[in-house]
Formats: sequence, structure tokens, C-alpha cells
Amino acid sequence: MNPAASPRRDARRNHERLLAEARILFGERGIEAPLDELATRAGVGAGTVYRHFPNRDALVRELYDTAVGDLHGFAPEILGAESGWRSVELYLERLAAWVAESPYLPAVMRRVAELDPDYKPGAEFEDAINGLVARAQAEGALRADVTAVDLSVLVDMLGSVGQYGGAYLPYWRRQLTIVLDGLRARPGLTPLPGDGQAFDEFHDMSHQKGPRPAAD
Repeated sequence: MNPAASPRRDARRNHERLLAEARILFGERGIEAPLDELATRAGVGAGTVYRHFPNRDALVRELYDTAVGDLHGFAPEILGAESGWRSVELYLERLAAWVAESPYLPAVMRRVAELDPDYKPGAEFEDAINGLVARAQAEGALRADVTAVDLSVLVDMLGSVGQYGGAYLPYWRRQLTIVLDGLRARPGLTPLPGDGQAFDEFHDMSHQKGPRPAAD
């Protein structure tokens, strides 16, 4: 038996517990919530928090990177669906539920954008989302004027029910169904006004860096 294995397991267990409790605490009280309270909730000493995360920003950065990992975890099911339309359904359903259940995410995204404006791992998903949109449109299932950014904004809109806490989570699929019906291709649709926003502008805006100025 390796005597070093148990301390490593304990450290990993503490690390995961701190991340889990930080998600709850930051969702309830914001990312400036006292780290001493995090230690109390996780059942560890304050020194343990700082051994794992030297400062608050290190904790926020890991929460962000973990969220990006979650997105990678969703990708095989969404992109591997039997049809483009099913990919659209899964994209909205899985990601909107994830956002609704993670109310700390907007503040984490803002902080990371402030800390490192050039760090944009989320931008790597642009081609995948464009691809599922193109596939669904080629099938004639998704209205032809919808873009990847439209779907991403709808994820944020549906996910915003998380602001109500858990009280509305049993009901949010009502809005999901309304949205999906509005996305279906069919005769007599009202054309969407104007051109959609560029993906990189949406990415920056969603991190509250603001869209780029309009070109002259």
C-alpha cells in the first residue's frame, strides 16, 4: 500500500468539495462571498482553501475552466444526434438546463474576461454550432434565417430562469417548447429582421466586454 496515496486522495476530495460548495455559495451570494464561509461549508480549515486556491481569482478561473470542460462533455451527444434538428433540440435543452442550474456562471465569465481578455476557450465551439445549424437547415427542419448566435442567445434566455432559484426549474421546459416551435421551418414565417450578430461579438458580449463598435 502506498502511504502517499491516502493524502493525495484526501487532497483531491477536498479540492472537489471546495469546487462544489463554491458553485453553491457563489450562486447564492455572488463570487465575492467570504472564502471563510466556503471553508465552513466544505468542512475544512481556511488554510486548506488557500492551499488549493491561492486567491479568489484562482478559484474563479478553475470554475470557468471546469465549465468549459462541461461543454466538451455535452458535445458528443449533441453533435452525434440522429438528425440536425435533434442536435438543435439537445443543444438548447442541455445547455439551457446547465445555465439555469449554474447561476454563478455569468459573474465567473465576467471576472475571467477582466483577468485575461484574450482567454477565449469558448470560441472553439463556433464551428460546431455553425455545423449543427447548417445540418438542420439542410434537412429543411430549421428555419433558414437562424444563426448559431441566435441559438446561443436562446440558451442564455432560457437559462435565465435560474435567477428564480430552484422554484421555476420544474417548469422551464414550457418555454423551451415555445422556442423550439418558433425555430421550426414552415410556410408563412415572419422573416427575422436584419443580419445576426457575429459569433466573436456575441462571445465578448456574453462575457460583458461589450460588442465591438459598428463599422463605418
